[in-house]
Amino acid sequence: MHKRKLTGLGWMIVAATVCSLAWIQIPLAGERIELGTRREIFVDHYLIDKMEDVTLVLHHPRDEGPVFFFDKPWESTTPAYITLLADDGLLRAYYRGGYKRSDGKFSENTCYAQSKDGITWEKPALGIIDVNGSKDNNVVVDEAPFTHNFCPFIDKNPAAKPDQKYKAFGGTNKSGLVPFISADGIHWKKMQEKPAITEGLLDSQNVPFWSELEKQYVCYFRSWTGTGERGYRSVSRATSADFIHWTKAVEMSYGNTPHEHLYTQQTSPYFRAPHIYIAIGSRFVPHRQIMTEEQLQELKVDPSQHKGLSEPFLMSSRGGNVYDRTFMEAFIRPAIGLNHWSARTNYPSLNVVPTGKDQMSLYVNQDYAQPTGHLERYSLRVDGFSSVKGPYKGGAFTTKAFTFTGKEFEINYSTSVAGEIRIAIQDENGKDIPGYSLLDSQELVGNEIARTVSWDGNSDLSKLISKPVRLRIYLKDADLYSIRFK
Repeated sequence: MHKRKLTGLGWMIVAATVCSLAWIQIPLAGERIELGTRREIFVDHYLIDKMEDVTLVLHHPRDEGPVFFFDKPWESTTPAYITLLADDGLLRAYYRGGYKRSDGKFSENTCYAQSKDGITWEKPALGIIDVNGSKDNNVVVDEAPFTHNFCPFIDKNPAAKPDQKYKAFGGTNKSGLVPFISADGIHWKKMQEKPAITEGLLDSQNVPFWSELEKQYVCYFRSWTGTGERGYRSVSRATSADFIHWTKAVEMSYGNTPHEHLYTQQTSPYFRAPHIYIAIGSRFVPHRQIMTEEQLQELKVDPSQHKGLSEPFLMSSRGGNVYDRTFMEAFIRPAIGLNHWSARTNYPSLNVVPTGKDQMSLYVNQDYAQPTGHLERYSLRVDGFSSVKGPYKGGAFTTKAFTFTGKEFEINYSTSVAGEIRIAIQDENGKDIPGYSLLDSQELVGNEIARTVSWDGNSDLSKLISKPVRLRIYLKDADLYSIRFK
């Protein structure tokens, strides 16, 4: 096949074919990554060995507007610690409500809503819990203190019993975390009366799930780095084989990054790559206040929520007690309007969920402690938390050595009309494998979630299965969001 001249690629080809050995650090025996058929998203430097004029960039979600308001008599203006579950075509939302009982005392509860598309939501009348003489409500749990931060998940443990498909933790420092189970996600009961976890600062959202990566249950919860004003809100985690017996808590580490107050961490397996945990938590600045007392009163902000500001941030983990904080900037900045700048508003819900073939959504609790409190939807392209971005002049990166088991190579990418992506497959020493160089590569132009790559019309990679290889990827005015061998 005729290979035309590649504009802008000259120096890249030279670097790939002549100089690559000068900068590639060959892994020691046993250090190769076993990629298999896993999808890899670029939220960290896990796969990246060398970058030349390309960068990892964070993408900010698009504000899609409110989906529902917390306006029922049994709901609260402080509905924190919201959880979203994607469950076989149905999205389930669990959130804290609360109301004044007939005896004048305030009582918290756990409310439930559901949606088929993530946009239109229903608060079904479930007929389970009596609220001031009526069961015509969407309340699923009403026993304090477990309703303060009730946090459910779908148990993907292959050994999970059918009547325990859904599990949850609820509780605070006083009660400890008590495990709950459900067969349908609506009717809940305690797994046992005794708390399973008692250490940590448990008044925030305590996030459990079954880890397909680690083959065990994990739970992330708030802890503290020091004492008093000298410390920071941080995160610790514990693990369990059975959801009942848990290890001693271990504090998470954050690499070479400054300490910040992390009020929630919202850690969960990414649904398209469950070996990567995405954490979209709330960064809290406790003593910052930009509104006057008069402005706060005009917005009818609860006086207990006058001090402090918060916003969603992004970090990731690949198991163990390590978070990666490649991106320190805000994931979602507070919007225009003073109502977005009071304490604890902008708390992100737990879990990113699919809301279309090419779209995923996350939900943020806005106007917290205000009469206008509501759940706001934000959208991203699937895998689109971040990307490797190449400039107009072009740039490239090379991966670490890995093995794979798929027969074809697929990418999630976008380019400008003047841009392109080309991909070379190299041996572990950085030498192009014949037939798979940048010159052989298909010129990839467009904007697609799933594009199969070919080299001179050949996409079959069967002969390279289980052999250690590297990828060298050229990007011109382009973003690469994810890759996988399928």
